[in-house]
Amino acid sequence: MFYKKDKDTQKVAAAPGDGLRSNMVIMGLGLTAMIGCSGYIWYMRSQYEDMGYYTAVESDGKETFKKKESKWSS
Repeated sequence: MFYKKDKDTQKVAAAPGDGLRSNMVIMGLGLTAMIGCSGYIWYMRSQYEDMGYYTAVESDGKETFKKKESKWSS
């Protein structure tokens, strides 16, 4: 059985849901980190597309960024 300390330093049985607030904080930090990473990936991908690159899939299945070329430049 889990116990928590009371203000009078007496052992009191922990009630269900006592640790819920700290779990919400951790969940909020994790959600913020995931959204931040997703936003950074989206931002970098849009920067490459604005520079004239596009995503190409090679014959072995690997994705690469290639520079767009005009048919008239060859």
